[in-house]
Amino acid sequence: MAVDRTSLANRGQPGWGVVKFQSATIALLLVASVVVAASAHAATSTIGRTWPIAEPDALAEIEARTAKLPTDLRAKYRPRSSWSAMKAASLATVTTSRTRSVVPFYTLDTEIRLPTGELLYPKGYSFNPLSFVTLPQRLVVVHPRDLGWALRTARLTDFILLTAGSAKDDDAITLSERTGRPIFILEERVKERLNLTVAPVIVAQIGHKLELTEVRLERTERGAPNDSQPTRRPVP
Repeated sequence: MAVDRTSLANRGQPGWGVVKFQSATIALLLVASVVVAASAHAATSTIGRTWPIAEPDALAEIEARTAKLPTDLRAKYRPRSSWSAMKAASLATVTTSRTRSVVPFYTLDTEIRLPTGELLYPKGYSFNPLSFVTLPQRLVVVHPRDLGWALRTARLTDFILLTAGSAKDDDAITLSERTGRPIFILEERVKERLNLTVAPVIVAQIGHKLELTEVRLERTERGAPNDSQPTRRPVP
């Protein structure tokens, strides 16, 4: 009877199956790499006709227009002090230090309805916004001449607002650049909303009310705060 010695030899070697498995695995990995490479090539290949982009490059267009502008636009416009956007609301000067409270009620001038048409809030409905929101910082409102006092008094998180001053006073932008701190102007709507009448005043939220601390500053003959004399400073 004939015997297949090759089969017997293969059966007698237990590691032969491992070798065949490794060879098959390597072959599969090679095939997979070829498929992935072909897919990547197909993803970056150009199929069909193409045309150049007709629209100009946005950045290049901006740079071209900027290059045509004059280097200094200040001569073309009036001084910032004459701009309507830089007009601050005026306040009287504090003559007696005091603290008072204000509830900034808001009244709707129109009704509010849901998308379904159902009435949510009628026209004339009044509510206190401080019942729903919290002011994260205080407002320090001063005349331009008292900015030094405000810079010493205000916390880093406080907002400094300037009221209307004299024609010789620098505007808020100039003072911000000089002091390195953001300085804002007091708008008429904010003045009316907070019921402000005098300055310097510090506005802070206490519960559902606003606490207005009006501070009288001791002044020299020139009208500036007298730093040599102690002034009443609100407790932070």
